[in-house]
Amino acid sequence: MDKIYIQWICLLGVFFAPFHLARADLVDTIAKVKPSIIIVGYYKNTNSPRFTLRGSGFVAVGGNLGITNSHVLFSPSEDGTGSDLVVQVRGPKGEWQMRQASVLEQDRVHDLALLRFTGEPVPFLALRDSNTVREGQSVALMGFPIGGALGFSPVTHRAMVSSITPIVLPAATGQLLTEKSIRSIRDGSFDIFQLDGTAYPGNSGGPLFDAESGEVVGIVNMVFVKSTKESAISQPSGITYAIPSNFIQQLVQRQKAN
Repeated sequence: MDKIYIQWICLLGVFFAPFHLARADLVDTIAKVKPSIIIVGYYKNTNSPRFTLRGSGFVAVGGNLGITNSHVLFSPSEDGTGSDLVVQVRGPKGEWQMRQASVLEQDRVHDLALLRFTGEPVPFLALRDSNTVREGQSVALMGFPIGGALGFSPVTHRAMVSSITPIVLPAATGQLLTEKSIRSIRDGSFDIFQLDGTAYPGNSGGPLFDAESGEVVGIVNMVFVKSTKESAISQPSGITYAIPSNFIQQLVQRQKAN
């Protein structure tokens, strides 16, 4: 009887050890990623509240360079008079510090923006070659869901890469072709990551990272992609998309070349 009992214990250890190890890895990874998460928004002295959160972001490549979605920034049709672009970063004691920011470059095709902010450098996240990502891979995303309604504390969601799929879908008929879809086809199709985790408005611009290493493999996108692939869905559907990190690398390399 004792021998059978010991065998069962061993079998349970084999089945459940990977699960516990995965959870432990993610706990350590979250602690490593959190200091590099930033809040992106605008500050206007006459507004109440003075600061308006527009999306999430993260520090990459250098301690004063931030990455977010292009749609997080004011569009030409929005009135940003008197508003200053700012980011909030974690200070050495965990307090939020507001920093002035400027836009170095925008990649509207891939909905990316590269920012530079003032002040002391912040820990940055490494970018992984997104061509190494495979369907079924365990990842996590971090940001400020629902526009900070849950507080200015980064929230982590576990996910899996459920599909690597082109962003441009062929229209069934000519009547379904819109100016936006024609522009997308002209600029070229590219692959995106479809995830089985749910993101919310406010998560846009946050990093998608490997659950074990913390390396960034993509950037969460809630508006640009959904308007193309799920225009009929106005509520969170349990499906999230992310732009692969190689497009961030290209943006950074262009900036270095200039």
